[in-house]
Amino acid sequence: MRYSHYINVVRLLIFLIIGAVLFLLVNQWIYTREALEGLEIELIQKTPYWQRSHKRELKDWHDVEAMASDAARNGLGEHGKPAYITNLSKRKLDHDLSKKNGFNALLSDMISVNRSLPDIRDQGCQRLKYFADLPTVSIIIPFYNEHFSALVRSVHSIINRTPAELIKEIILVDDFSDVSNLKKPLDEYVEENFPKVEIIRFRKRQGLIAARLAGAVKAVADVLVFMDSHVEVNYNWLPPLLHEIVLNKRTAVCPMIDVIEDATFEYTAQDEGARGAFDWILDYKRLPLLESAKKNRTKPFENPIMAGGLFAISREWFWELDGYDDGLDIWGGEQYELSFKIWMCGGRLLDVPCSRVGHIFRSDNWNGVSEDRKEDYLHKNYKRVAEVWMDDYKNYLYKHARGIYEKLDAGDLTKQLALREKLHCKSFKWFIENVAFDLVKTYPPKGTTDFAYGQVRSVGAPKFCLDTLGRPDYRIVGVKDCEATSIFPSRRQDWSLSEDHDLRMRGEEYCLQTADHKPDSQVLLYDCSYGNKNQLWYYNRRRKWLVYGPKRLFCLEARPASKHVVVNRCRTNFPLMQWDFVHVNDTLLDTYFETMP
Repeated sequence: MRYSHYINVVRLLIFLIIGAVLFLLVNQWIYTREALEGLEIELIQKTPYWQRSHKRELKDWHDVEAMASDAARNGLGEHGKPAYITNLSKRKLDHDLSKKNGFNALLSDMISVNRSLPDIRDQGCQRLKYFADLPTVSIIIPFYNEHFSALVRSVHSIINRTPAELIKEIILVDDFSDVSNLKKPLDEYVEENFPKVEIIRFRKRQGLIAARLAGAVKAVADVLVFMDSHVEVNYNWLPPLLHEIVLNKRTAVCPMIDVIEDATFEYTAQDEGARGAFDWILDYKRLPLLESAKKNRTKPFENPIMAGGLFAISREWFWELDGYDDGLDIWGGEQYELSFKIWMCGGRLLDVPCSRVGHIFRSDNWNGVSEDRKEDYLHKNYKRVAEVWMDDYKNYLYKHARGIYEKLDAGDLTKQLALREKLHCKSFKWFIENVAFDLVKTYPPKGTTDFAYGQVRSVGAPKFCLDTLGRPDYRIVGVKDCEATSIFPSRRQDWSLSEDHDLRMRGEEYCLQTADHKPDSQVLLYDCSYGNKNQLWYYNRRRKWLVYGPKRLFCLEARPASKHVVVNRCRTNFPLMQWDFVHVNDTLLDTYFETMP
């Protein structure tokens, strides 16, 4: 009996020991599994997106709940409707703030930073699905003296209309602002409202390009998204952009840019879309959509040149292209440099119609931003871009602005030229013929085949030459003492009878025109407008007349006493209606009427 009892006790002890061991083993296994899973998650998060395997499942990324909440909102400026200040006592403050900021800053303060927007996408966009597994983004927003409410509204709109799991970080780069509420008040606001936002502050003014580069260096996400500091993103704006980058990591993508009206904050579409381009003074221009893009309003389309303020690009591809040229100063030319690099070095640039972002376009009475630079940084930037990327086409740019680029030192271009060679980038001729194939036809290079150029000297008063009188914008022209250098005078006496059949400041976009076609009409400088019949001029070599207008009834006449010029009915044997061009291309002038626009 007693022996049997001991046996039972021993069995119980063995059972308890085995149970304890099993318990410990199971707990250790669970702990190890959790640790390994945590390590696996951490490794996945640290491994670049394109080095991981991905499922190609599709997902509807719309935040239906947030969209329904927005639909129920009421208030000033909600749903992107125009808003107005009715208090007369605030109108003066409104005017002053608008001149300072380029938009109605007082109204901006009155509109909610979380306001709702109209969904103006094509209806087909609402049905589209995108990859469920998308890369994360670092959103980089440079700012300089941006109005506080416009800046924080930009960030609120991003957070409100972007899937949280896609935002790794938002980096604000302060380019040495001197507005007090962009210092400690902004820091406190960010700390209270935006856990994913970090602010980088410069200790001196460095400009937009340097600010973007600083943000890109700091960024850690798979994709970089560059934005301006006065925007509002629309519904489901990010997944369509990322989807295209996933398909090809050497793709840079731009959203459609909508208009936030500067005076009323009304949110509207800019148009049905266009393709970016440039003219031969490197002003940003637009090309019409191709028929394929018009037929499918939801499909991304190729874009030769980005507008520059809003785009996304994989971090890996951005740095493979060496980012922006760090020799570019302040702003200007960076969108051309990056667009050329993307296309010529093996990538592509797309506009994505189902991604829409509103942008405040500043008013014409904006005072602008003063830049602490003594040198002409804008044309220096253009020259750097032209010397590295535009090959022989750079001469069109230089001939358009003769006398400007010759004096500018573009600086050391060794690194940029080495990059182009290293990446085996294509020629600019390839870019023009294959990417921007309709650019030359739409914006033909000017100043390369002038009918005549140089000083225009009066025969009847030979000491006087046609002169801008130092006022080259919408002002009266006249005659002044001829400068000593006749073929290459200063810009005020340098004229061309251009291939567009206008009489313009040589290599520039100011053309001679009268306000009407009456006798004694004064001659003024206007913006050149290709095909404008009121800007047609012809040089009659035999009579030495500068003949004006499509009917060729009027001629340019000098008035030496008043130093004016006018147009009057053409008269023979009247020296004050006769002019000598320093250089006339006789062969080309023979074809003048064959090439009339």
